[in-house]
Formats: sequence, C-alpha cells, structure tokens
Amino acid sequence: MVVLSVRGLTKRFGEVVANDHIDLDVEEGEIHGLLGENGAGKSVLSSCIYGLYRPDEGRIFLRGHEVHIASPFDAIRLGIGMVHQHLTLVPHLRVWENIVLGREPRRGLRVDRVRAFAEVERLLEETGFRLDLAKNAGELPIGVQQRVEILKVLFRGAEILILDEPTAVLTPQEVDQLIETLHRLKAQGKTILFISHKLREIFALCDRVTVLRRGKKVGTLPVSSATPQMLAEMMVGRKVFFEFPRERLAKEEVLFELSHVFTDPPGVPLQDVSLKVHAGEILGIAGVEGNGQSELAEVVVGLRKPKKGKVIFRGRDITAIPPKGRILQGMAHIPEDRHRRGVILDFSVKENLLLGFETEPPFRKGRMTLDFARIRDFARQKIQEFGIVTPGEDTPLRFLSGGNQQKVVVARELAFHPLFVLACQPTRGLDVAATEYLRHILLGVKREGKGVLLISADLDEVRALSDRVLVMYEGRIAGELSPESDEYQFGLLMGGKVLHEA
Repeated sequence: MVVLSVRGLTKRFGEVVANDHIDLDVEEGEIHGLLGENGAGKSVLSSCIYGLYRPDEGRIFLRGHEVHIASPFDAIRLGIGMVHQHLTLVPHLRVWENIVLGREPRRGLRVDRVRAFAEVERLLEETGFRLDLAKNAGELPIGVQQRVEILKVLFRGAEILILDEPTAVLTPQEVDQLIETLHRLKAQGKTILFISHKLREIFALCDRVTVLRRGKKVGTLPVSSATPQMLAEMMVGRKVFFEFPRERLAKEEVLFELSHVFTDPPGVPLQDVSLKVHAGEILGIAGVEGNGQSELAEVVVGLRKPKKGKVIFRGRDITAIPPKGRILQGMAHIPEDRHRRGVILDFSVKENLLLGFETEPPFRKGRMTLDFARIRDFARQKIQEFGIVTPGEDTPLRFLSGGNQQKVVVARELAFHPLFVLACQPTRGLDVAATEYLRHILLGVKREGKGVLLISADLDEVRALSDRVLVMYEGRIAGELSPESDEYQFGLLMGGKVLHEA
C-alpha cells in the first residue's frame, strides 16, 4: 500500500527550479532511498513534505487522501517526522528531557516529570533502544545523539520518518548501528524516507530508490535490481569511473614535516602531532569532523602558530613564516571553506584565478602596472585546461556552480607548480562528475613527484587516494593505517579506541 504520494511537486527559488514536477510514491513499511548529488533537490523535496517549504505547485497525499502541509507542526500532526543532518539536541538537558521537549506531559501548569520519564522508558522498550536517559545529551557520542533525535520523532507519534543525510558525521561503526536501528524500525512497521548521496548506504539499507538529477526525477527502481554503476550514471547522466589506480611513487625525500606540534584553543588543541609527507606521496588524514583537522590545516599553512613544535618544509624550519611566504616557497592550499578562504564571490573568474599572485612578475609591467592582456590569456588558458564552465573570464564567480568554483581554486593553486599541496575537503559539496575530476587532478600532482596532504571527512575518498592514512581523534594522531585496512579498524581509531584492545 502506498502511504505517501507526491504528484507534480515544483519548488522555485527565484529563477532556480529546485524541484521540477516530481512524482514520488513511498510504500508502507519500506525504506525508500532518495538519491542524488548535492544540489539535485533531495533536501528541498523532503523539506516540502515536512512543511519547511511551501511547494509552488503539486499535491501531497497520505494513504490516498490529499493533505496540506503548511508547517512542521502540520507534518507532525499527520504522523510525519524528520531527523535533520545537523542535530538539534540541547546539550545541557538530559536525554529524556530532550525527547519530550515541546511535548511534555503536564499536571496543571507544571511538567509531570514522573509521567514524562515513564513514557520515554516505555518508548525505549517498544523500540529496543538502549540509552542512559539521565545523561546530558552533550555527553553522548554523535551516533547516540542521533538515536535520541529519532526517539524525539517517534515520541511525537511519527509513522513516516524522513532522515536527511544522517551519516555525514558518523564513524563507520556508527553508520552500521544506524542501519541496524532503521531495519529494526522498519520491522516495527515504520516507513522511512532515507536521503543520501552515498551509494553504499542505499544498497545496505533501502528497498527501493528514487534518483533525482538537477531537480528532476530520473527514475525509481528496486535496489535489488540496481548496480552502483547504474545508479551513478542515473545521478550524473554519464558513465562514472570509481576505481583509481594505486601507484606507489613515494620517494625518500621528505617535503613537509610537522614535529611534535602542540596548539592552544580556540578550537581543538593539537597534542604532540607529528607527520611527514614524502615526494610522490599522498598522505591522508581521516577522522570524524571536529577532531582537530581544521586546526591542523591552519598550522600547516601558517594561519595558526604552534605553542610548541616545528613546521618544516624542504628541510627548513618555516614555523614563523606567514602564509604568503609559504606559498612563495612552493606550498599550495585548497581550503575546506572555499567561500571563506579560497575565493571572493563578487570578483570575476579571472580575478579569482589570480588572487594572491596578481603582483608576481608574470602579470606585471614595471613596478606599478598590471599586464591585463597576459592576465586575460592566463585566465582563458586555465578555464580551458580545467574545464571550468563559465560564460567568460569576466563572469562574477558567484554565478558558477560549486564544482566550477572549486575548479577555479584548484586551477589557481596548481598554476605556479607548487611542490606541496594541502587539500582540505577538496570534493565537499561537489557532484559526482566534479569529484571524479578533482580526484584525478590530485593523483596527477602525486605522479609529478610532489607531495599532497589530504584532509577529508569522506573515508572512502581518503582510502581511494592515499598511500598512507593517519587517523585523528581529539587533537591527536590516533594511529596510522594502510588504505587497504578494513573499515572496522578505521572506525575504531576514529572513535578513540586503540587497535590492540579490539
């Protein structure tokens, strides 16, 4: 029986059509995957179903009856709940208090705490969840916090659960636990709409999958009849190559080194971090986000000064050298937040391709004058070389897609032949095609005998590209693994466990 139907749903933001006449049928008791690249329209569609957005056109049906969902309150009243990618728990409240928050049973004007606690305990028994209800939510691991979010939705009577990219900040073990939890809820008769861009999760979890591309529905099919290649082609519209040749090219020469680095707050303090990147090597940094990766990157490029320890490049101590000086010595930086540290959106493509290098000799005529003809030729060359899709070099960068903005950053950072590249979350927010392209670019840097320090929250990416992998946990290097090590070992280190304890 179809429990949730969407017909002709369209949602526009100005001239952008985020959802274009989408039809969707979700059957009762199934886990239905909603698959697509970033920007395909998945989250907008789910937000319309949950009442966060009002569709411009289209109709929504529950069990054959048309419903009008003007707000999340309407959705909850109709038995639809949503667990968002970014968790909404109040850290200093206890688990049971978070679950009942906003729906507290009352005795007169006061919250009936005894009854509230009893109702949450009963919900735990019904679902088979194990939680310490008296603990503060902020003390729980992220994976356990997510279970609390699911319980919040169930406490409000949800029969249909929408989960929006729920695995973004989970370790592999926590992903497995989430999948087990959702299978248990399905067995109890719940219907789940699972939103993801990760093929592995769709195959591990879903009964059927609907694929979106550029705001339009491409198709719906049983997962059992699909292959990863098939779904990837539906997402992108062309053949996609998942496998990258693993070449051992590392030399003895150490290009970059951190030696016993400590840092102070703000952020996660680094504690005795040491690493070496050799010529012809990609060294990967894995870990759940928020464990010191951003702080590590800031130390590498000179944006954060260590309290103790040394930063060494090509055998020279550069700890006191600022970012510009490091760039001029042959370092490049692809920042994790390109809008904050990589581009100026209101500048043109041409100007962004030149940022930081505009006063260098190739682009100067004399001491004070820029060579605009040479700058234009340089920009056109990079646009062609990196396949940057833009109306022209004078187009403001904000009008380019995320993938093309990132290509501008990469083109600029590699234009002056750096010896060492720090790549932070280089494919975050990019579609499959742009991701595939940029990964090949990084492998090309390695083949040229240069060094790459790759920091990524995407464990699959780290394992696919790296020659060695260091795992970070709470500001420390928890351990080193081969990229061929099994996912379980990575998960242990990412969760702060010591491998020999397992």
